[in-house]
Amino acid sequence: MIGQIRGILIEKNPPEILVDVGGITYEIQVPMSTLYQLPDVGQEVVLHTHFVVRDDAQLLYGFCHTKDKTLFRSLIRVNGVGPRMALVILSGMEPDEFVRVVRNNDVTAMVNMPGIGKKTAERLIVEMRDRLSEWQASEGADSAPETQDSASTIKVFSKDAEAALIGLGYKPQQAARAIAQVLKDNLEITDSEELIRLSLKSIV
Repeated sequence: MIGQIRGILIEKNPPEILVDVGGITYEIQVPMSTLYQLPDVGQEVVLHTHFVVRDDAQLLYGFCHTKDKTLFRSLIRVNGVGPRMALVILSGMEPDEFVRVVRNNDVTAMVNMPGIGKKTAERLIVEMRDRLSEWQASEGADSAPETQDSASTIKVFSKDAEAALIGLGYKPQQAARAIAQVLKDNLEITDSEELIRLSLKSIV
């Protein structure tokens, strides 16, 4: 079992990142909540990891905080919820929002995320209600980005954001519409990570 990774962050390609550990590069799948907290490429990063071995693949999932890893592990114990869906949930909701959804029996909020039908949402809420005591939700703070005016830069991080949303399971047309609307309503956006976060919140 690989429980923690410490190395140099060499690439961000949401939802996957590459981390160099002593000359060995690890591909790690991370939720958007973790991606927002990562340092710049070239800096050292420490991630709590969960290792999944399947017949056709070996996958590594990473999280900035142990409580997020604990929540991930609780989610994949729910019948019908695999690592990919758990990653989508952690990307589409902040931990405190997830707690509110479960406690308020908000099935609608669950089914708004890709790949989650009504039955799965209901099962998630029922089973996760008893597991919320395993971890505590924390507040997150957004940092203010520097302003950029380059149209070419916006085009580049728009493509990155669209690829990330598609990778999480959204349809290309749905991702493109969400990104266009967010850019229209938020002219100050200057990086793909913020664009992904706001687009995830806007998709219904």
